[in-house]
Amino acid sequence: MSIEVYRDAWGVPHLRAGDPDELAFAQGRVTARDRAWQLEVERHRAQGTTAAFLGAAELGWDVFARRVRLADTARLCFARLERTDAPTAAWVRAYVDGVNDGLAEGARRAPEFAETGLAPGRWEPWTPLAVWLSTHVLFAGFPTKLWREEVARRLGEEWTELFATDGPGTAGSNGWVVAGERTASGAALVAGDPHRFIEAPGVYQQIRLACPAYDVVGLAVPGVPGLAHFGHTGPVAWAITNAMADYQDVYRERLRRLPDGGVEALGPEGWRPATAHTETIEVAGGEPVVIEVVETDRGPVIAGVEEEPGTGGPEGGAPERGRPGEGHDREGRGWEVLALRHPPRVTGELGFGVLPALLRARTVGDVDAALDGWVEPVNVVQAADTRGGLLHRVAGHVPVRDRLNSLRTVPAWDPAHAWADVPAPLPRAEVRGHAVMANARGLAAPLGVEFAPPHRADRIDALLGASADWTPEAVTAVHRDTDNPSAAPLLAAVGRAEADLSPAASAVRERLLAWDRRMDAESTGAGLYAAVRGAVVRRLAGHEAFAALREPAPYPEVFRPWLALGPRVAFALETLLTAGPVPAGDVDRIVREALEEVAAGEPPAAWGTTHRLAPWQALPDPDDARWPGLAGDHDCVLSTSSVPGWTDRSARASAARYVWDLADRERSGWVVPFGASGVPGDPHHQDQLPLWLRGELAPVTTDWQYLTKEQG
Repeated sequence: MSIEVYRDAWGVPHLRAGDPDELAFAQGRVTARDRAWQLEVERHRAQGTTAAFLGAAELGWDVFARRVRLADTARLCFARLERTDAPTAAWVRAYVDGVNDGLAEGARRAPEFAETGLAPGRWEPWTPLAVWLSTHVLFAGFPTKLWREEVARRLGEEWTELFATDGPGTAGSNGWVVAGERTASGAALVAGDPHRFIEAPGVYQQIRLACPAYDVVGLAVPGVPGLAHFGHTGPVAWAITNAMADYQDVYRERLRRLPDGGVEALGPEGWRPATAHTETIEVAGGEPVVIEVVETDRGPVIAGVEEEPGTGGPEGGAPERGRPGEGHDREGRGWEVLALRHPPRVTGELGFGVLPALLRARTVGDVDAALDGWVEPVNVVQAADTRGGLLHRVAGHVPVRDRLNSLRTVPAWDPAHAWADVPAPLPRAEVRGHAVMANARGLAAPLGVEFAPPHRADRIDALLGASADWTPEAVTAVHRDTDNPSAAPLLAAVGRAEADLSPAASAVRERLLAWDRRMDAESTGAGLYAAVRGAVVRRLAGHEAFAALREPAPYPEVFRPWLALGPRVAFALETLLTAGPVPAGDVDRIVREALEEVAAGEPPAAWGTTHRLAPWQALPDPDDARWPGLAGDHDCVLSTSSVPGWTDRSARASAARYVWDLADRERSGWVVPFGASGVPGDPHHQDQLPLWLRGELAPVTTDWQYLTKEQG
């Protein structure tokens, strides 16, 4: 082999090999050496086997992963890839071979293996596809449809879209492209930051992939070859955000058990066989759990299997709309469940053929053509090249079906809710000066239902419009912006709350009205605002108007982030202050009470004192207090999300930041929250955290003479 591994000053791997397959092997091997624990956790998550070494806390995920058939869908998609695109299948196999080659060495470096007693396993050719599915199956937030069902049933049909928002269960991003006519160099800039639940190690891996066919820097997803989301080949660079499209449907299914133990499902053509089998989930420190996995013609059953009448589930009359497991069908021979239908399970395609095509891209036309094959998730893409080409489009597979499919659960037996044979056309737009993508209603509006509020998109647009002389350094400052436009409705309500306040509450009110609306970590004004906001959210959630929504929804635990009343109220606060079932007089009373509550307590500290990083880790952190305070807030460009009213800790933020310079790739920059290495104690385990906290970027170094070659 001709593989060479170099590192820059931040430990980022720069790989050089003789051909793309050899380079894919090198990418897999270096990822296994740097992030063996992370890779194995992701492999087990995709297979639904995490409880076997992490314990009962992971059982909810494992049940979901088995029932939604993540691993089986990955096998299905890889088999199709082998039939239709053998070169890409071989390229994926080469990556997997590299992972398997490096896992043992990586595991020896990672203390988590010894701590849990986990031995590194073996990756299969389909495992990267399973990791991709596992990472994104909840990305489109289909559980929101379950929430709408609960709101309609408990609160009333008229309030179904009351909580419409980019809620705590979804993921978003900022992204923007500035045309050469508006930069100091005359060449375009592409910049942004993906917002995800922050994980340690991080969900993005800085890497460089070089062979005679291409030389690309970018952000990889550990466990997946290539650079799916963010990359710079030199002549062209691209980036994505979540389009907030709706492309997954939840069907209400009626099942019945046959005398031989088989299962049938009621579809548009009547009762048809469903597949059913049992699987055993091992649980560390506990008894194994046996589950039944059922799949209908629509898709895998994700809720209600265990509610079969006569097996301990509820019994009674006709099923209520949207509530799985509540009774028999009309003939008294079945029960109701929920099934998920999503494109990869239906088509056997995941779009992996796009990945090597992106690495070979030289122009925005190449990127555009490659992305025609993309499937999931559905993204808004921006790209620019050194010839002046610009791209702003949606990529992915969105089925054409009845509008109700996008809003609620729908009856499987009604043919009106079937998918059309051809997916929806994908919007695109011309870039004039600059273009912004931040999950707001815009380019992808025809494809979705709920989008992020326009605050981040509008703020970035305004900042970019203020100059026609942008440089990479100046663009980096946009990432750091902490202005909080979503504070305006609450501040307006505070302004109205002048009467009947105590002197202490009046002082809190005056401080808030004088606050500059910036969520800086050191700002006591931001801390005061957050305290009042939290008190308002708790009181709104406790209002009698929402009493019917307090009862836990009857769905699996894995869907809880979408179904809890408190977070829903927190993220819909702007709307609920001016509309909804809580009378305006009660809203004003609640705001006054919140001011009094905060005034009566200890003065709130600076925002960063309570608004601290809370990354997800497979193993609990023995020193949680070490995580630093953060600036920003959910609707700031510097997006750092907490759950107001319940916790100021931030579990979601920028999983990476980047600026791609098309004039000179070495003037580009990037950063991840922690570091290039997933190994505790490694010098590059968390060396980028100070940069990330300051909103700065590490330089992208591509000159081989300034890199350090690894020996062996």
